[in-house]
Amino acid sequence: MVPQQILSGALDALTVRRVFGDPIHVDGSTIVPVARIGGGGGGGADAHEQGGVGFGIGAKPAGVYVIRNGRVRWRPAVDVNRIVLGGQMVAVIALLTLGPIVRSILSRRWTHATPIPRGEHV
Repeated sequence: MVPQQILSGALDALTVRRVFGDPIHVDGSTIVPVARIGGGGGGGADAHEQGGVGFGIGAKPAGVYVIRNGRVRWRPAVDVNRIVLGGQMVAVIALLTLGPIVRSILSRRWTHATPIPRGEHV
């Protein structure tokens, strides 16, 4: 395949239709889905004019525009995986930070404890 054909196909793939979905009409509201699009490509050849080209595209939901009674509102998409990952990072940092502090406090408490004489019961 000729590199120009690949680039032409890539440009066709990156249209406004990839970013904004078809409007959906529900109960007097119009909903327009929106996505984040990213793409990249590359190619190369050796001294004998043998090589290749490639292109990739990725999309993630960004949210929706809700149009009702002449007003437009943006409703962002929630990425639950990102929220969970953030919570896990906070927990790990808290454990790494608070662990040595708690150990230090507990070790001081045990070294300053009054020993119980032998033979006496508490």
